[in-house]
Amino acid sequence: MTARRSRLLIAGAATLAAILAGCSATELPPGTPPTTTAVVPTPPGASFGAPPAEGVETQSCDAITSLRPMSPLPTAGQMPEGSTMARIASRGRLVVGTDTGSNPLSFRDPISGDIRGFDIDVASWISEAIFGSVKIEYRILGTGDRIQALRDGNVDIIAKSMTITCERRESIDFSAPYYVASQRVLVYRNSGIESVAGLADKSVCAARNSTPITRIQRQVPDAKLVTTNTWADCLVMMQQGQVDAIVSDEPLLSGIASQDPWVRIVGQPIGIEYYGIGIPQGANDMVRFVNGVLEQRRADGSWQQAYNTWLSPLGPATLPPTSYRD
Repeated sequence: MTARRSRLLIAGAATLAAILAGCSATELPPGTPPTTTAVVPTPPGASFGAPPAEGVETQSCDAITSLRPMSPLPTAGQMPEGSTMARIASRGRLVVGTDTGSNPLSFRDPISGDIRGFDIDVASWISEAIFGSVKIEYRILGTGDRIQALRDGNVDIIAKSMTITCERRESIDFSAPYYVASQRVLVYRNSGIESVAGLADKSVCAARNSTPITRIQRQVPDAKLVTTNTWADCLVMMQQGQVDAIVSDEPLLSGIASQDPWVRIVGQPIGIEYYGIGIPQGANDMVRFVNGVLEQRRADGSWQQAYNTWLSPLGPATLPPTSYRD
């Protein structure tokens, strides 16, 4: 046998072995825990046994009541001298805290590279009211970093699915609500979990410092909570078999579900969330200005158009309630 023929026979045998090994593999359903002895990587920042987040359901204030809108709004490009808006205008851009992993609220378009979504439309309205066009610098924040970014002056506003709560109001201010979201549960289709009650003794993931943490701890004390830096990390952990469910607001869960056809949203809402634009504490003129912008965009149909673009799969639109004080 020639050396060349010997090499060919060896290569053919190796190829056949590889084919047979591939044919013998069994495709496992999504969510099946790995069966190898390799350690499954945990996303950076993931924490098991989460403490309570900012309080919900024990509101000691009228959380969603905000300052009366500025009316009429100043002409774009002509902000009142000495105002927060004038300071932003002099810089030449609005600095917005958001993230890029919360489809359909705020995400990076994989084709254009632009940051898009419902929250981003709201931020764009505020920029247009100041400058006459969209002039925004985005700073990407984790859920647990939003309040500190405002307090440190690193951003002008937060537009990142931020729920208005009394506890958060002790550190920052909010606009009037611009969206109302229900909180739900996301699981794999073969999980057997049909409602929040099914989370007892299950591992449940939520983003750090998000309001679902407290609700789950109160409604299902036996649930084993896991927190991550981002909602995308929760999906990774569920795909790796490290958690059984994700709890979050329905728009965020719908975005997660669009990335994995094997998951579904189950059960009745476990709570209702009112999203507001986060604003540095004491910037009352900015609160009134943003509220004026939101009122204007409700009236001219922009809010409905944004809802139709990003959130219509969730059902008919419901305008958030408004309540103002002087």
